[in-house]
Amino acid sequence: MKEHVLTLAIIDDHPLFRRGLIQLVNTLPRFRFVGESSNGRDGIALVRSLKPDLLLLDLNMKDTDGLEVLRVIRELDLDTRVVMITVSDRAEDLVAALRLGADGYLLKDMEPEQLLDSLRTIADGRLVVSDALTHLLAAALREQPRARNAQEAALTDQERRILEHVAAGQSNKLIGKELDIAEGTVKVHVKHILRKLGLRSRVEAAVWAVENLARGKAA
Repeated sequence: MKEHVLTLAIIDDHPLFRRGLIQLVNTLPRFRFVGESSNGRDGIALVRSLKPDLLLLDLNMKDTDGLEVLRVIRELDLDTRVVMITVSDRAEDLVAALRLGADGYLLKDMEPEQLLDSLRTIADGRLVVSDALTHLLAAALREQPRARNAQEAALTDQERRILEHVAAGQSNKLIGKELDIAEGTVKVHVKHILRKLGLRSRVEAAVWAVENLARGKAA
């Protein structure tokens, strides 16, 4: 059966880097490149017009804050998945991007093969964070007081099941198929889970689940 092709756009102020990304994307049959922009203002207009399935967004651009671009795009309430791609390995930038709703965070110094693997992961409906940064996210979460298990967070059985799928990096659409429920229902449950855990992003919830659900089972 033919795989669904995902449309992809890029916002980055470095022309050579954009060209390299486009060349890489074009090697993957599961993606179709549809547009690019060198700045946030035009990039937002591009996303609003094309509604791509995936956006690769630079964090630090000369005339634009990538986090502000991300915030505006999230306010558009599109289904576009946004992955930050940046040179910044600062925990503050990583956490800020994820809390604003980024679906991933990749470093620009990744090897091309690693980037291709990450894009394939994205195509499978999963979240991506550069391996070199996962420990930073875990450390940032440990510094904040959180519920220590599902019982303490008052998660329902269904919320716990959904959280386990989130921890596996699955998208709402994929979780819905796995649990035989509507994608919109999954979205509502995820919002409730984040509120109960005092978190603001799926990736934060995934890290919490990996660190705490097993503890809850053992308790």
